[in-house]
Amino acid sequence: MDNPPYSGRGGSKTPSLVQRLSEEFETSRVPEGFMAVSGDLASTLVAPHIPRGGGRTASPSGEFPTAEQVALENETKRVPSSDEQTIAAEPVESTDKHPTRRPLEHTRSFNNGYHFPPKYPKGEATKQALKSFWKFFTTPMGFFWTIYGLNIVAWGGMLFLLLCNAAPAMCYPTCDDIDSPRRKWVEWDSQVLTGLFCVTAFGLAPWRFRDWYYLLKYRIMGDFDGLRRLAGIHRSWFRLKGSEELAVDVGPENIPEGVPREVIPTPEKNIPNAPLTGTRAPATAVWKLDFVIWSMVMNTFAQCGLCGVMWGMNRFDRPSWVTGFLVAIACIIAMVGGYVMFLEGKKVKSIEGVPCNDRDLERLARDKEMGIPHWNNIKDKKPKEKKKVKDVEKA
Repeated sequence: MDNPPYSGRGGSKTPSLVQRLSEEFETSRVPEGFMAVSGDLASTLVAPHIPRGGGRTASPSGEFPTAEQVALENETKRVPSSDEQTIAAEPVESTDKHPTRRPLEHTRSFNNGYHFPPKYPKGEATKQALKSFWKFFTTPMGFFWTIYGLNIVAWGGMLFLLLCNAAPAMCYPTCDDIDSPRRKWVEWDSQVLTGLFCVTAFGLAPWRFRDWYYLLKYRIMGDFDGLRRLAGIHRSWFRLKGSEELAVDVGPENIPEGVPREVIPTPEKNIPNAPLTGTRAPATAVWKLDFVIWSMVMNTFAQCGLCGVMWGMNRFDRPSWVTGFLVAIACIIAMVGGYVMFLEGKKVKSIEGVPCNDRDLERLARDKEMGIPHWNNIKDKKPKEKKKVKDVEKA
């Protein structure tokens, strides 16, 4: 009997390892750039406190912690005093035909018992912000992005001051002389910033071009699978058309066989979690996904042009307007694309809810016992009344 050919030590595992890494790359989320990390960190440093990476969610039966339900029952059974009524809500102006309306309906929990995290006092929120930042800073990526951000701020701030002629002593013999200390430091600052911008523009390029490939596959070839893969990658803010009609209990751990596959991402495990509020966010316009992906790709292309100008030409022959134009374009399109992601993600969270941790639940239960209501929305603020409602009440 012939022996199988020897493939070398560990050789048989190499194809499977490469295949597994390839599959993980195809569906992995885009690593967060500096602006995305800053926005994500900022969301944990301000009230209401939104925990990073999870919190307490509903039980398998769809009900939320008993402490919150008990507090809600006690609130409904207890007759509030006159002082508590004043704190709970301010009456809306009305006439005899329209009785006084108290907006307590906006402070009550949802039907399944869910309530958005409460807003904390400034002192307590500041203390929590410092703890969150220290927890982020002590991680390898947190330390890296902190040092990276400080360099961007320091070198960028120095370049701004030099452009504003904030150091007259460096204008020798004149401010615009090519050999003056001011012009030399402007060049050095620009070179350092160009290198710093390359970290995100080129470091994230593989994921950006992967998303670009899926988008072109959908737009040019009409392959809907490309859009489904993008929906799974950007599940934090993008929703497919028809997904709002799914049952509220459908999630990564519960996907019935009869669910239409065109309304869920690929792979199916990347389907968004079941909404905590019991309401799903509406479908996201596909043009917003186009805009975000094209913005990130164009940021990389603009950075390529900037590197070519900064490193392919010397400071004597390089047109100053080219450098300024490429820097402005690269920064603006990246910020606008990130802002679209931020707005859509905030919209999804405001409708589907964000997880509450034990600290949030204890605060909600305690405040309900004391008769202190919290607006049941992501900002914990009184919702703005629509103009039509105001006109009807005034009538």
